[in-house]
Amino acid sequence: MINNVFNALENLNPSHKFYWLMGAVAALLLVASIIGALLKSRLSQQQNPSEKSQKLVNNLVSRVNAWWVMVAVLAVAFLAGKLGTIILFAAISYFALREFMTLTPTRKGDHRTLSLAFFLLIPLHYYLIYIEWYALFSILIPVYAFLLMPSISVLAQDTEHFLERAAKIQWGVMITIYCISHAPALLLLPITNYAGQNALLLFYFLLIVQLSDVLQYVFGNLFGKTKVAPIVSPNKTLEGLVGGGLSTILVGAALWWITPFTPIQSACMAAIIVIMGFLGGLVMSAIKRSLGAKDWGNMIEGHGGMLDRMDSVSFAAPIFFHLVRYFFTA
Repeated sequence: MINNVFNALENLNPSHKFYWLMGAVAALLLVASIIGALLKSRLSQQQNPSEKSQKLVNNLVSRVNAWWVMVAVLAVAFLAGKLGTIILFAAISYFALREFMTLTPTRKGDHRTLSLAFFLLIPLHYYLIYIEWYALFSILIPVYAFLLMPSISVLAQDTEHFLERAAKIQWGVMITIYCISHAPALLLLPITNYAGQNALLLFYFLLIVQLSDVLQYVFGNLFGKTKVAPIVSPNKTLEGLVGGGLSTILVGAALWWITPFTPIQSACMAAIIVIMGFLGGLVMSAIKRSLGAKDWGNMIEGHGGMLDRMDSVSFAAPIFFHLVRYFFTA
């Protein structure tokens, strides 16, 4: 019986798989919205609700509302095909880079370099994904842009904190453009026996990395006691990581039928995504703390800025992309 269900799911055409997934995600969000509304109603009936309870419920409701918007945007992008997805991620990189540079002040001598990054590097890099030119995509930023950007900045002859300024720009470009772009770059991989289904693999990756963040937040608030890095990110706990991570891995294993993986391989891939996403969140939190900021921005209500949503993606996407490319492409 179970094998028949698995075989039926695996044999669905890609569009039907996508609709089933979107229906499941919408159902989960609907349940979450109902729970949030009930909790908010119950809280309003209490005479003196604690500040912690109010903050937790309001945060949950705002996160769920933001997720409705983000899922709708993702659905439209996926339905628009490869071009729509690439344009969406190019816009994500643009806003993420803008947030990064807003919190890391630069000088007048860096303006030409930043213009190059925003208005040439982003469209060129994502165009390489669209035309599936992997060789140049893989070295454009870490080689050519790495050498060209400080060369342009130095022509302004502003040597004050030059190394620090150049490093900030390099970091911003690598994280917000190069690393994040490995998510839509999954569309260009010629995966064995998986033709025409790469968009589902991208959906799998995004679902796992974001679900991991949500479940770690939930488990951390319910059971969290042991702080992993209290100075860097006081909300991240060992209980949240273990509970949320294991739950996400189980979901990843259950979603093997939309991937080129077996159930065990899918669980292993989900585990890698969870670990790298967690590390990405920690590293980007450390950068925020060093800059004296709580969030990268306020673009997404309940989630902070664009980069607050993409911090896990920026670390998990390149690793996931290259593992798939090495083990599963023709």
